[in-house]
Amino acid sequence: MLNSRIKGLRISYGLSQVELAAALNVSKQSVSNWENDNIQPSIEMLIKIASYFHVSTDYLLGLDDKEYLQISGLTTEQKAHIQSIIDDIINK
Repeated sequence: MLNSRIKGLRISYGLSQVELAAALNVSKQSVSNWENDNIQPSIEMLIKIASYFHVSTDYLLGLDDKEYLQISGLTTEQKAHIQSIIDDIINK
């Protein structure tokens, strides 16, 4: 589950393995190994991956299917506008 979540997030963000590796300060081989389920990231790296993609570690581990958007720093009106857009997309 972890391997497919990492790969899915990377692809949805339009990143290559090399780009994700650079963002996380690891080798491309590390990302490849995670995605191919050869090795697991450390707990510290799991937290870093979750933070990078704005998801919970529970989401990465398959314990929770909720995804989150980083909206810190936005005004209440901006948050309401984003929620309205999300509601429109979900209801279509």
